[in-house]
Amino acid sequence: MRNLVNAIWLKKNLNNEKLVIVDCRFDLMDKQYGKRSYDEGHIKDAVRVDLETELSSKVKEHGGRHPIPNIEELKNTFENIGISNDSIIVTYDDGDLAGPSRLWWILKYLGHENTYVLDGGINTFKEINGEITQEVSPINKGDFKIELNEDMRVNMEYVKERLYKDNVAIIDSRENKRYKGEFEPVDKRAGHIPSALNYFWMDILNIDGAKLNIKSLENLKNHFESLKKYDEVIVYCGSGITACPNSLGLSEVGIKHKVYCGSFSDWISYENNEVEQNL
Repeated sequence: MRNLVNAIWLKKNLNNEKLVIVDCRFDLMDKQYGKRSYDEGHIKDAVRVDLETELSSKVKEHGGRHPIPNIEELKNTFENIGISNDSIIVTYDDGDLAGPSRLWWILKYLGHENTYVLDGGINTFKEINGEITQEVSPINKGDFKIELNEDMRVNMEYVKERLYKDNVAIIDSRENKRYKGEFEPVDKRAGHIPSALNYFWMDILNIDGAKLNIKSLENLKNHFESLKKYDEVIVYCGSGITACPNSLGLSEVGIKHKVYCGSFSDWISYENNEVEQNL
């Protein structure tokens, strides 16, 4: 695994002065879940980033439900939690990878290569008796010089120009019934971007009750095998959050791709954009 670390590695490296551990727990239906969980107990020395207020900016007419903040805002956020260019970042949640993958993707987009996700999240750390605390450690402000990887990100116009292209795979990361348009709990229109394929983001996970971890490299390769025939892969979801676990999985198997950050909620903010349904 190239973009993940396990709990054993993290426990052994807790005293590395370059290590910055970031708690990214969140719940879209419970805005206070992340802060509450952090306050109740987090990995020793972990700092917290709020997905709604720090990894997303205010909703506008376009840009989707979780727009990426501007570069200066992100720089300030990350420096304020101690991130510098030589930092080793490990981010975690409860194991489903959505929040940590969003942070992982943003940091990669900003040019920070030493960024990793904790496979299995905080629960795997607890299983090996890793230290969980309610104490908040002091933070030394970081110095983060940004080098954007512009080819990681695309906008609505870019996607629209590639509809129905035989050599382009547009990947919808939402669950199948939302992709089909059978069910839409959040957005004002139901369905998917025309010609998109469906790869539900949670299909990259092994799920054993409350225990979650990413599938083996071999299983990920099999899961994404059919995408290798395309010259270009573009990933989206509802608002740009759960496209990121798919981005993580694709990166693990070496499939180059781009993320449409505004995703479906941005797509449907343009009245003339068509939406397909498979009812």
